[in-house]
Amino acid sequence: MKLFLALCFACFATAVSAQDLAPGALIRGMSDDVIRIIKQDKDIKAGDRAKINALVDAKVLPHFDFDRMTALAMGRNWRKADAEQKKVLIDEFRTLLVRTYSGALASYRNEVIEFMPLHAGAGDTDVTVRTRVERPGSEPIGIDYSMEKMPDGWKVYDVAVAGASLVISYRDSFDTEIKQNGVDGLIKALASKNRSQES
Repeated sequence: MKLFLALCFACFATAVSAQDLAPGALIRGMSDDVIRIIKQDKDIKAGDRAKINALVDAKVLPHFDFDRMTALAMGRNWRKADAEQKKVLIDEFRTLLVRTYSGALASYRNEVIEFMPLHAGAGDTDVTVRTRVERPGSEPIGIDYSMEKMPDGWKVYDVAVAGASLVISYRDSFDTEIKQNGVDGLIKALASKNRSQES
């Protein structure tokens, strides 16, 4: 499962302006670019964390709306956080997601991504781009990208793997932590998890 969640992030890298592309074309172009890099870079395939993190920082992060992702993961608890807590939560959640999936990029093994037709109107500002990952010897798995049109182009705010929302999957654990230890307790828990992944 980690590989497919990593591919969710790996689908976002491109040499052309994101503002100039429709959401489906953006994902297709970025997917092709990142997979090409993974295939050609022996260090990434060998699990070089520094190079993987550099790839993610350069090619992935600009195309995700981590503010909205964090708010969705927090659910109703988002209102309980003050401005400073929200800033820290966004930073920690961003780090958690990036480190989790950066570590899985090296496990790519010739999966093929098939892109479904995009059903959206010309004026739509919130769309879902549906893809299917074909896995040698295994059943294909659906990966859907929820995207919103922003002033600087389309941004991903959630990813669903086999119908399960990546962002919402954190909501129950976040809610439990906040009930027990408050928003600051969640921040500490996220920071601790990030430190352990770094080490």
